Amino acid sequence: MRHVLLSAVGVLMMYPLLWMISSSLKPSNTVFTDESLWPAAVDLGNYARGWTALSEPFEIYLVNSLVIVILSIVGNLLSCSLAAYAFARLRFTGRKLFFAMMLGTMMLPGHVLVVPQYVMFDRLEWLNTYYPLLVPNFLATNGFYIFLMVQFMRSLPQELDDAARIDGCGPFRTFWKVIMPLCLPAFATTAIFTFISVWNEFFGPLLYLTDPELYTVPLALRQFMDSEGQSQWGEMFAMSFLSLAPVIGFFIAGQKYLVKGIATTGLR
Repeated sequence: MRHVLLSAVGVLMMYPLLWMISSSLKPSNTVFTDESLWPAAVDLGNYARGWTALSEPFEIYLVNSLVIVILSIVGNLLSCSLAAYAFARLRFTGRKLFFAMMLGTMMLPGHVLVVPQYVMFDRLEWLNTYYPLLVPNFLATNGFYIFLMVQFMRSLPQELDDAARIDGCGPFRTFWKVIMPLCLPAFATTAIFTFISVWNEFFGPLLYLTDPELYTVPLALRQFMDSEGQSQWGEMFAMSFLSLAPVIGFFIAGQKYLVKGIATTGLR
């Protein structure tokens, strides 16, 4: 009965995705009149028309999002892991105070930072570039990822650092040669969360990007709806499904590390 219940809940949660896939195969004028998951009339042209319906081919937006996602993952892994290593394994004056301040940033609403960040990026002449979306990731600005890695690193035996120090390793070499290889589950968890959040982010690109050639996938999907609220539903659902494919594939590839990373960081 437990498996039956879980399967039923799984099917229920999958219904929106199945409805979107079905709608991507229907003519736009039948999306809301044909309620069946199996289309009465199949229109595969939605994918071809949607690919070229906007000012730029849709692969431009996919590549833009992919570049931002990859660089964001690299930035978060490098900066947050170094900050987490300092908090978890090093002893320095004010460590607890700085750690508490870092946790405090997680409680600060993001909307409070919108105006000062926009003014700062404007003065740096970074508007309509990817810098506002990428640079913060290389400066360890996400407290959640730091906290996640700190919890994981604290679970590693301190004797590893002592043995590395006896062999002549400094703090950075200990991190690179000893700690970092053991933190693969936490790194994979951070990478998956970063991929999903950055790939789906709408507000940041909307705020900082004005050139359509720089648009990401969420901004591109928004262009399928005009100012009067009319939308190319079939084409929009077709491109929405294509935009979900990288997220689903990345999650499936790293799900075992995601479960292990969360289970070993105390986030239950």
